[in-house]
Amino acid sequence: MSTDFIPKADNQFLVWLKTLIAYLQTKFAEWGVPQTDVRDLETLASEFEDALGIAENPSTRTVVTIQAKNDARHAAESKTRVVLKAYVTYNPAVSNADRDAMGLPIHKTTRTPAPVPTDVPEAEIVLPSPAVVEIHFRSAESSHKAKPDGVHGAEFAWAILDTPPVDWKQLIHSAFDTHTPLRLTFEGSERGKTLYYALRWENTRGEKGPWSEIFSAIIP
Repeated sequence: MSTDFIPKADNQFLVWLKTLIAYLQTKFAEWGVPQTDVRDLETLASEFEDALGIAENPSTRTVVTIQAKNDARHAAESKTRVVLKAYVTYNPAVSNADRDAMGLPIHKTTRTPAPVPTDVPEAEIVLPSPAVVEIHFRSAESSHKAKPDGVHGAEFAWAILDTPPVDWKQLIHSAFDTHTPLRLTFEGSERGKTLYYALRWENTRGEKGPWSEIFSAIIP
């Protein structure tokens, strides 16, 4: 499945998500999708819709409400990808007509498995505002491509530590993003502390490449 099938614009994403959920409600039993997952998607879609309305209203549009909207979207999008990957993407019971009705890509009749990533992402830190760190990533193979062929996204491991870590296992937090950059927001009390992080590619089958070296940045 293409990694770019989810609309980028918030309002278009909301319409697409509601269409997807409505279709899943008619097919979840046939496809083996747990009803609880469909309900979770409904709840997350409703929360995103509410947050979007607040963030778009000039009288309530603030940095806080915009971030709340972004967080709600990320939660809804992440859950959607998990459900699709687990129960729809490679489910032989899901026809091309079903995929078209849900706004999903049509599978090719033949498919070459994505290779396991062998290189590591190149990363650049950007500090756009206080307590916010953005990690921009791209393929080391080409300056014009954000991700290598067959790669779904980048996994990040990170931690705030007093001393440099000696092993990736010390990076106890994780995050995943399909589009650069990954944005991390910290508490005010964490400003000035050292963030250590590493990243690696993950292909469309969930297979992971090698970790990068461990980098560091001071939380602004």
